[in-house]
Amino acid sequence: MAGLVKRLQAAGLASRTATRDRTRSVRRRAHEIGAWLRRRSDEAKAEVLAITAQLAGIGEVAASEALSVARNARRSIARAGGQASGRVLAMIAELERTAALMEQIVAQTKVRVSGEVPDGSARIVSLHDTDARPIRKGRLGKPVEFGYKAQIADNTDGIVLDHEVVLGNPPDAPLLAPAVARITKRFGRAPCAVTADRGYGEAGIEQAVHELGVKKVVIPRKGKPSAARREMQRKRGFVALVKWRTGSEARVSILKHGWGWSRTLMDGEEGARTWAGWGVFGHNSNKISRLVHERAGPPGNRATHPA
Repeated sequence: MAGLVKRLQAAGLASRTATRDRTRSVRRRAHEIGAWLRRRSDEAKAEVLAITAQLAGIGEVAASEALSVARNARRSIARAGGQASGRVLAMIAELERTAALMEQIVAQTKVRVSGEVPDGSARIVSLHDTDARPIRKGRLGKPVEFGYKAQIADNTDGIVLDHEVVLGNPPDAPLLAPAVARITKRFGRAPCAVTADRGYGEAGIEQAVHELGVKKVVIPRKGKPSAARREMQRKRGFVALVKWRTGSEARVSILKHGWGWSRTLMDGEEGARTWAGWGVFGHNSNKISRLVHERAGPPGNRATHPA
């Protein structure tokens, strides 16, 4: 915001509007937070919250001043007959956008400092990617990650048949039936079997997938299963598909580390969907070309694949 204000005032707009560059104050407090966090004590936690409250106050004042500059800059343009370059108008719009986001960040910071947890579904975690959200996955090293949630559906050849990128951290189960419906429409027939992890294990979801024409649905149920359910889940076919699904988790790792799914370089929800789509396209192109090459080889060297 300070940089945008300086460039606008250098262009002769809102030059008499009083502002102050608080970058040094913010940077100093950010360094203080880093120093206190290394102590890992209750005193450090209290001090970090106090410094965070100071940062919220600085951000509130800075956002107010930035909006004043943007407002007065637009007035100056209007008095001059409304003539302004596209570059100047873009700077004003960016200043207004950033200041509005800063006000939202200040509000959620005040909620956090007061001891409450801000609503994760609307929480801003990045000024550059305002659609990214905090996602708690329960991992030991990374209990909370920031970004988007994605789902993939692949087949026994390792080809991704469907993928979806969603905002926030919605429950897994309701995403399954729509994915199966898209696959059915895309290929003209329902899959013979569908398997997924325990996060999808609900009776209603299993019934919805059956109604789409899938004959065999193999999903371990959440919670403690009944005796009849335990007996079914111990059958050889059920166990085999569960083991196959566990092995297919490698598909996620390949997409993340080989095809860019670990970090999108395009901002926004639509940017993340575009980035993920290109990753799937690259993965599938590579996978299909390898399968064609293997199956076109001499009969004795052809790889065997399930139908």
